[in-house]
Amino acid sequence: MESTGTNTAPASSGATPVPAVAVAPGIVAVAVAAPAEAPDLVTVPTRQGLEAVDIIRRAASLAGGVGPVLHDGAGDTLGFLVPPGTADAWDLPGSACTQTNGRGMRFGDVSPTAGDTGWLLPPEAVGPVTDPEVLRAALGEAARLIEAADNCR
Repeated sequence: MESTGTNTAPASSGATPVPAVAVAPGIVAVAVAAPAEAPDLVTVPTRQGLEAVDIIRRAASLAGGVGPVLHDGAGDTLGFLVPPGTADAWDLPGSACTQTNGRGMRFGDVSPTAGDTGWLLPPEAVGPVTDPEVLRAALGEAARLIEAADNCR
């Protein structure tokens, strides 16, 4: 196999250039390196997640701000990328934290359209991950705000 160059992912995407290899005449494959440590994913209902995003973004002093956030329109959830190992101790009711081990992680996707799954906040637009303690506090505050709003009806 002969090397034909490298990928052209922008440095801001966090992607490391990897060699492109000709696998057959006219067909080029790009080797995909597995991330050294893939982030975990905290999944919450969309309404609570959107409130939490707003809370974190308004509090500029919070460590690192909000990281990449996935929107699953079909499942009506948001997923926050958090540091690896977070799932081991995550116990916040109404949410789930799973280890991704890099499965399903595609960077560079366009923002989602109604009903689709995609990036609400893409990796190239925000910090690398959301601090789990900051997220836990924002999700708690979001739940209280939603409960108060619902009780005013």
